[in-house]
Amino acid sequence: MFKPEDVSKLQAYLQAKFGDGFALKFREKASDSVEVIHKGEFIGVIYKDEEDGETSFSFTMTILDIDLKKAA
Repeated sequence: MFKPEDVSKLQAYLQAKFGDGFALKFREKASDSVEVIHKGEFIGVIYKDEEDGETSFSFTMTILDIDLKKAA
């Protein structure tokens, strides 16, 4: 389950790694993940996994082919 301190740490990490504009938002129906917002646009989801006393976070971002055409 995501805690507010997880969100704060992850948001700070993303901003330090990639620059400003990142925000994380709790999801209404899922407690194991948060939405990733970049400059106001939803770009993916971060999942939290706790196993064998260790915690990891996985960032999943779907990129549509139409988005690739816009970027080219």
